[in-house]
Amino acid sequence: MWKEFKEFATKGNVIDLAIGVIIGGGFQSIVKSLVNDVIMPVVSIFTGKIDFNDMMITIGGASIKYGSFITNTINFFLMAFCVFLIVRYVNKINKTLEEKSKELNKKLEKEHKFFKKKKQKEELPTPTTKFCPFCLSEIPIKASRCSHCTSVLKEPHEEIVGEQLEIKE
Repeated sequence: MWKEFKEFATKGNVIDLAIGVIIGGGFQSIVKSLVNDVIMPVVSIFTGKIDFNDMMITIGGASIKYGSFITNTINFFLMAFCVFLIVRYVNKINKTLEEKSKELNKKLEKEHKFFKKKKQKEELPTPTTKFCPFCLSEIPIKASRCSHCTSVLKEPHEEIVGEQLEIKE
């Protein structure tokens, strides 16, 4: 069981999630400070210098701190908006990378097809004639005697095929 837990805990997704939670906690403190120290004082200017954190209703012996709720709600929406902007930016980057990848793949596919066609065009057909080593006349490739000089082609290991000398072993 311990081995399974170690395997689970060291998987990439779990570690990524842990890092995300840690960074999210740090990010939360930044957003909280932004709301409490910057936004809420500006809002209090328009609301008559009211501190939302001190707003509450006391019913019986219980205090309902709706001002703190308003502050936390603003914190949440700012945090959600920041996460939205980050995800939007990352998606935009991913989309751009996907488009560039598709373009590159299309370009590579076209080049591959071009070189494949070019290679097919460059393939030479199997020769059907050869040259007599004695008179250099062109004769059928299967001939064992030259039709021009009547020489017997006894040495099949040396034949002049096309314009190249091939050594057959």
